[in-house]
Amino acid sequence: MKQELNDIICNICEDDARYHEDAYEFILEALYYTQRKYHLHKHVTGKELLEGMKILLMERFGPMTLTVLRHWGIKGTEDFGNIVFILVERKVLSKTEEDNIESFKNVYDFEQVFNKGYRRGLNKKISRLR
Repeated sequence: MKQELNDIICNICEDDARYHEDAYEFILEALYYTQRKYHLHKHVTGKELLEGMKILLMERFGPMTLTVLRHWGIKGTEDFGNIVFILVERKVLSKTEEDNIESFKNVYDFEQVFNKGYRRGLNKKISRLR
């Protein structure tokens, strides 16, 4: 199954080079992370997935998050939506009638969340240590 998924992702990247392979793998990890974190045994909406991704990105990459996202070819939340719907098209993920790409557009600003937001969170942690 893992090899089959890797083959699908490789084929996607050959057909559409906008996003790095790691971005596709991250989306899948973030989906499982979001389901576990929020105890969701149901379909995850675009906004729920974006919130889970935000937390996972900060936990995993911290101040390097923006650099990682740029390396993956991701400039905004709509890029995550593009990846999700490419995975839906390839039958890796499924969608409901309510799901649409619009739910991923301009949900949050990367600079605000991953740069300024990270610094604010770090300042809070430091002040608690004093």
